[in-house]
Amino acid sequence: MKTYAIIPVSRFSQAKTRLSPTLSPLERENLLKAMLNDVISAISISVDQVVVISSDRDVLNFVKDLNVNCLSEEGQTDLNGALTQAVEWCSDYASQVLIVPSDVPLIHQDQVQEMVELSSKWPVVIAPAKGGGTNAMLCPTKGISMKFGDWSFFEHLKEAENLGVPWYIYDSFYLSLDVNTAEDLGEIMIHGFGTETRKFLKRIGLVVQSNHGTERLRVERK
Repeated sequence: MKTYAIIPVSRFSQAKTRLSPTLSPLERENLLKAMLNDVISAISISVDQVVVISSDRDVLNFVKDLNVNCLSEEGQTDLNGALTQAVEWCSDYASQVLIVPSDVPLIHQDQVQEMVELSSKWPVVIAPAKGGGTNAMLCPTKGISMKFGDWSFFEHLKEAENLGVPWYIYDSFYLSLDVNTAEDLGEIMIHGFGTETRKFLKRIGLVVQSNHGTERLRVERK
């Protein structure tokens, strides 16, 4: 049973705009590149092929030397539309896909291998994000609709339930962390040893401090 992985990537110019108070546009672009490197490195060992889909030619040019298949989004679409295109493309070659966002740099190859092994018993394996989203989903290439967005973890479970497809929740702190806020950057600084993402954040002079305010972590420049 072949497994292809799909990574949807937004335009570099739109990368992580919520981090604008902390990072410059160029730093946000380089952050996305570092996270992409980490995600591709973690998943490539346990799947038959990695597919990156994007509407940004610069993104596709960046990943073309990273041993992945590059798909250009067709037409004006949203994340789920792009993923539907990618899943349909993969269905000619693989029976299942592992969908992973580009902003989960703490994902580890052992976790990917576990999810692939679990799929022999559970056709849908979902790793929830800490905010109720989906940070990884392994599913068949036929039958499952893409529901990524707010509360997508629950939407994907409901989709599997409605179709009568057995599902498994892969609950992992490292997989639950996607990067959207400065506090998320702090988590990467604490837990991301060995990742390109943490190396990049240290290179631009970010440090993390414990905080007793509304956020647990405070990220500052040296």
